[in-house]
Amino acid sequence: MSQRRVVVTGADVVSCCGIGREAFFDGLLAPAPTERPRRVPEYDLSPYFDRKEARRLDRHAHLALTAAIEALKQSGELPYEPLRIGTLIGTGVGGMRTFEEQVQVGLEKGERRISPFLVPMMMANASSANISMRFGFQGPSETTVTACAASNQSIGNAANMIRWGRCDAVVTGGTESALTTAGMAGFKNMTALSNEGISRPFDAARDGFIQAEGAGAIVLEEYEGAKARGATILAEVLGYATTADAGHITAPSEGGRGAIDCMTMALQDAGIEPSDVTYVNAHGTSTPLNDAAEAMAITKVFGAPGPKVTSIKGVTGHALGAAGALEAISVIESMQRGLIPPTAGTTAVDPELPQIDLVIGEAAEWTPGPAISNSFGFGGHNATLVFGPPPS
Repeated sequence: MSQRRVVVTGADVVSCCGIGREAFFDGLLAPAPTERPRRVPEYDLSPYFDRKEARRLDRHAHLALTAAIEALKQSGELPYEPLRIGTLIGTGVGGMRTFEEQVQVGLEKGERRISPFLVPMMMANASSANISMRFGFQGPSETTVTACAASNQSIGNAANMIRWGRCDAVVTGGTESALTTAGMAGFKNMTALSNEGISRPFDAARDGFIQAEGAGAIVLEEYEGAKARGATILAEVLGYATTADAGHITAPSEGGRGAIDCMTMALQDAGIEPSDVTYVNAHGTSTPLNDAAEAMAITKVFGAPGPKVTSIKGVTGHALGAAGALEAISVIESMQRGLIPPTAGTTAVDPELPQIDLVIGEAAEWTPGPAISNSFGFGGHNATLVFGPPPS
């Protein structure tokens, strides 16, 4: 089957370490924040929403629309039929903040005081829906809700819509804002969070992640159309794969089997060999089981020590359903700068792990080449994206 090439013509981020793609990447090169959880700094919403609209959107939608608006500014006007432009935004839980607030209102003041906007604010598809309405995009408008794999699956599915001819452009990515009392207590009580408040992926002393919020939006476009209109191309999507562990609801499959299959299939989809890959942006959550399984999977697929590896969660924390979007955009910006950010917080790589070439201490210079970005979610969802530099 003939497939069209897919390129990135816009990408933007709203994160704890920077708002805007360049500020975000600068933050990845700086020392990790000390705040926990990792919240997005308050910013002026007025350039993006009028007061009424702002009040009727949950924070996860604020973040997603802000990132999408800025990414579309970078991309420039898309000269395609509205039915040929889609919106696919992933999330882990959607409007948990609104849901929790309104449950409290109901308990304290009675059910008649619950907001009539509860449902459209809390529903997980609010971000995709509102982006499509804001810009009049009438193509597929979908939301993937697969825990921490949601963004990567959204980006991969968006790329396939273009490759296979359904769309000419798609706004995609992920968003999350679940830093609520229940949202944080749930992770704390299941012992997923770091007791010491340090995210240190693959470190010998890792003991869990720091919860975070954020959003990332990417404009994907068919290559020939982007080239014809003179768009600035930031990267190319070469391949994608997704698999299921079909095992435990929270723990990765033994030996990283699901991740091995996922990365292998993504490379096959991209038409490249493991030896072609020069950089792995790891899921790297800083939890004992995830990092062990992923390190094992990386060495199984690429050998030891293999390509450069980093996890940006030492800085960003774990933004759950938005994590994949932040990480994909970090890879895209790495291609602009020729730098791989270090794995912040990590000082002593666990000697019990299989040997990987982990970037620690300071950024590594890099000649951009094929790179993969991994996301693995509760429920056994695995998703791997393969990016390449802009076509020459």
